[in-house]
Amino acid sequence: MDTVLDFLYSVWGIVVLVGVLLVGLLVGFLRPGRRRGHGRHEAGGVPADVDVSAPQTGEDETGQREAPKRPTLERPERAGGRMQRLRARLARSNNAFGRALLALLSTGHLDDDAWEDVEDTLIASDLGVEASAQLVEKLRTRVQVEGTHDEAQMRAWLREDLIELIDPAMDRRIASRRIDDRPAVILVVGVNGTGKTTTVGKLARVMVAEDRKVLLGAADTFRAAAADQLQTWGARVGVDTIRSDKEGADPAAVAFDAVKAGQEGDADVVLLDTAGRLHNKANLMDELGKIKRVVEKRSPIDEVLLVLDATTGQNGLKQAEVFAQVVDVTGIVLTKLDGTAKGGIVVAVQRLLGVPVKLVGLGEGPDDLAPFDPATFVDALLD
Repeated sequence: MDTVLDFLYSVWGIVVLVGVLLVGLLVGFLRPGRRRGHGRHEAGGVPADVDVSAPQTGEDETGQREAPKRPTLERPERAGGRMQRLRARLARSNNAFGRALLALLSTGHLDDDAWEDVEDTLIASDLGVEASAQLVEKLRTRVQVEGTHDEAQMRAWLREDLIELIDPAMDRRIASRRIDDRPAVILVVGVNGTGKTTTVGKLARVMVAEDRKVLLGAADTFRAAAADQLQTWGARVGVDTIRSDKEGADPAAVAFDAVKAGQEGDADVVLLDTAGRLHNKANLMDELGKIKRVVEKRSPIDEVLLVLDATTGQNGLKQAEVFAQVVDVTGIVLTKLDGTAKGGIVVAVQRLLGVPVKLVGLGEGPDDLAPFDPATFVDALLD
């Protein structure tokens, strides 16, 4: 024992001890996963060698690396399926109009008072005085010429005349394909409370269902949650949104940037949401005109869709007239059509503006927006 201690306290013993310590430190330093700054976890943190910006993967039970997990995208319903479902809903909400009208026409005693009641029923449905008078005159002439009051025949005549009033020859297609190697641009406008931002989100779903590459522009910069709402709609179906993080940003600049991004990203269509505005506020309407002019410096605007609340009736017509003067409306979107028995608004707004109703909303569901079809609409009214 004394010999060992003497050796350790000798010069050679100290040299050997220092050598052993150096070898141990060297081995520890070179061991994989133990280098300074790596493999350590701070409180609430992650390993320093993990890239938190990259999709995280794990290992399955066999030790194999799993693919990065992606959010599950929704698959919107295609237009064909929507129309059948929406027809049934429209029939339930509007059948009071059709039932009352057919009851009057099938009495067998159509004197002047009865025909006046028919005309009053049509006017009450927001069809408009001129259109109602035109429809009654045509039906009355047919009854006199044919000399029949058969209910089935009356229904067939009424259906035919209503479809003619709605004008199935109107072009109800919506620009959704690239034009001259640029995306189609759609500007969506309307007053407050019509469901405009929701409509833009639903329209994006309609187009995604038809395999279009869509880009959204959140040009409603005054309502705090508008951009978030639009971005949420887009994310559900894999559609990007161009927006400003600055509240109250220039809406024309956001719209311009969205169109530019759509051109650079090979989008098929760019949908521009705008702030709701009262039609009788000149400064707000002027701002809408500015958005249109700024966007047109980058690209033509192929479609201006005016969103109207079908339950507003004649007031909606006044709104439509003012918007059409400012931004050249090309099509109408009627929301909340299931909330009114006044389906005549379809005819009235088309006759006023000379542009077609292109889309109708019939509920709160994400796919409760569908292309408007005159025959389907009339059949639902008379079902």
